[in-house]
Amino acid sequence: MNVFTTDKIRNVVLLGHGGAGKTSLAEAMAYLAGLTKRMGTVDSGNTLSDCDKEEIKMKISMKTSVIPIPWGEYKINLLDTPGSFDFVGETEEAVSVADAAVIVISGKAGIEVGTKRAWEFCEKRNLPRMIFVTDMDDDKASFREVVQNLQDMYGKRIAPFHLPIRENEQFVGYVNVIQQKAKRWNDKGSVDKFDVPDYSQNNLAICREALLEAIAETSEEFMERFFNGDEFSEDEIRQALRVGVFDGSVVPVLMGANTQARGMYTLMADIVKYFPGPDRCKCAGINTVSNEVFEADYHFAKPKSAYIFKTIADPYIGKYSLIKVNSGVLKPEDILYNYHRDTDEKLGKIYVICGNKVEEVKELHAGDIGALAKLSSSLTTDSLSTRKNPVTYIRAAISKPYVYRRYQAKKKGDEDKISQALAKLLMEDLTLRHVNDSENGQTLLYGISGQHLEVVQSILQEKYKVEIELMPPRIAFKETIRKKVDTEYKYKKQSGGHGQYGHVKLTLEPSGDVDTPYIFEQTVVGGTVPKNYFPAVEKGIAESVKCGPLAKYPVTGVKVVLYDGSYHSVDSSEMAFKVATEQAFKKGFMEAKPVLLEPIATLKVVVPAQYTGDVMGDLNKRRARVLGMNPVDDGVQEILADIPYLELYEYDTRLYSMTRGSGLFSYEFARYEQAPEEVAQKEIGQ
Repeated sequence: MNVFTTDKIRNVVLLGHGGAGKTSLAEAMAYLAGLTKRMGTVDSGNTLSDCDKEEIKMKISMKTSVIPIPWGEYKINLLDTPGSFDFVGETEEAVSVADAAVIVISGKAGIEVGTKRAWEFCEKRNLPRMIFVTDMDDDKASFREVVQNLQDMYGKRIAPFHLPIRENEQFVGYVNVIQQKAKRWNDKGSVDKFDVPDYSQNNLAICREALLEAIAETSEEFMERFFNGDEFSEDEIRQALRVGVFDGSVVPVLMGANTQARGMYTLMADIVKYFPGPDRCKCAGINTVSNEVFEADYHFAKPKSAYIFKTIADPYIGKYSLIKVNSGVLKPEDILYNYHRDTDEKLGKIYVICGNKVEEVKELHAGDIGALAKLSSSLTTDSLSTRKNPVTYIRAAISKPYVYRRYQAKKKGDEDKISQALAKLLMEDLTLRHVNDSENGQTLLYGISGQHLEVVQSILQEKYKVEIELMPPRIAFKETIRKKVDTEYKYKKQSGGHGQYGHVKLTLEPSGDVDTPYIFEQTVVGGTVPKNYFPAVEKGIAESVKCGPLAKYPVTGVKVVLYDGSYHSVDSSEMAFKVATEQAFKKGFMEAKPVLLEPIATLKVVVPAQYTGDVMGDLNKRRARVLGMNPVDDGVQEILADIPYLELYEYDTRLYSMTRGSGLFSYEFARYEQAPEEVAQKEIGQ
């Protein structure tokens, strides 16, 4: 592929609900640009974007794909993202390096949860955006309804650029609202101009009014002229659009039919025309030596620097670090410094990636997106720069995973292979987390949802040839006592020669500190237990609290006092006193009103207001205590509640079902509370 300068690059992320048509839109654009000779389809599993076996099998995007599309003297770096929230980390990585966004909406399905989420992504990063309405070749699609709903939600910013023209239930052309001209597709793939049909005049007037109203909002002069009834020239409209789209005050709405590759030509032309190149965007990091702001601003003449926004660690194609060049011009054999890892990285060859294919390039200019192979230490969200000008950029905020499952190898001996495979998946997917919970004897896998973890399970089997079993996690209950007791145990064993003798008298009582497993004190007088055996007694307590006698959960909040005992000058040993302590502890614990403590989380649920009743009703069934409700945004509520961890299992699935995918939740550990009798008995009986 040719080398493109900063002003000739457009970095555009495709956002939208799953199934809205992002992947097929990218495919149509690539086909129209001559990247492919025939257009692939999601159903056939031969698209540029969805090239992973799991994506082909499930017919959904799971990873962000980069597709660099040459368009005339420009290059459009398309970042095709998953629409499902299960893979939100991929979207967040792509958005972090995009300079603009195209939000894709199905003309049949209309505005969906993923549409609103896409808009929120753009709002958070102040991304210029366009909206592309797909499926216009379907008779059930309604462009007018989509535009109306967008205007109701987002106001006068929404500016329709086109109107569909249908004849005999066929999508045959469109009206250009700016030019007020009609165009019909012909057999050669180009368009023929003709007069706007009479039946489109009314809709044209409505869309023209909406467009001019959006333009009027861009300046006081235009606003005054609009209210005075002045006409705007085409040049004035286009100039106002360039300014308005860039600052987000105007959001154009275009439309087309992906499967027929109709509407993509105007989309790509408008991307080049109205979206900013990196040369018009700001980018700043921190010089780690001077602590001053480094204004990179995608300037080719400034010291080289880059940001790693994604890692591919594939067993077949190897490891690639996807980067955006923030300043300078990267060339093969450059040596860049990674401040986060305090290491130098020799670049080797430089590539651009198109789906799952890599192509070598001579250099990458500031603002461009490319890939580096086999970096030794660098990981996603790391910054690369020169040692003379060491720079770090703000790391992208990636969603924290809250759903977890216990897992184990299906075949004994596969543990090492699973560990190595998971290490690669963790490198690729920052929303995946691995926790070794030794206290409860389990290994946990955290993800965005249950489906996300099932996909990981499937990838391990398909790609890495290892199988894991996902199971409900063992909740981290703890055991404690509610009463003070005296207990003693004499360990005496005779076996021919030296025997074993250890005798301890202890008091066990609640310590009042459930964050600390135990507190040990000794008040022995008269040397009934020699001092050199005190460590052995404490060791016996430390062993005992690891696995409580009530339900084999860790013990907490117990104060143990050694106040008396006896010893034998020949037969006593550290081991004997340790065993005696363990037995005394076990006996005393069961006499001291033992109870089970369960972990409690503070849960935050963010949902549209119409679902709050259902959500709170469900929380009550889950033994939650609702603490309050706060308005977050227009029509969105935040519900706060305390809830037992036991009741959070599969909550993601339930919330998705209740809110049609629009609800989000997060939680953090709050404290331990005594478990209800029925819960405790169930755990003790297992």
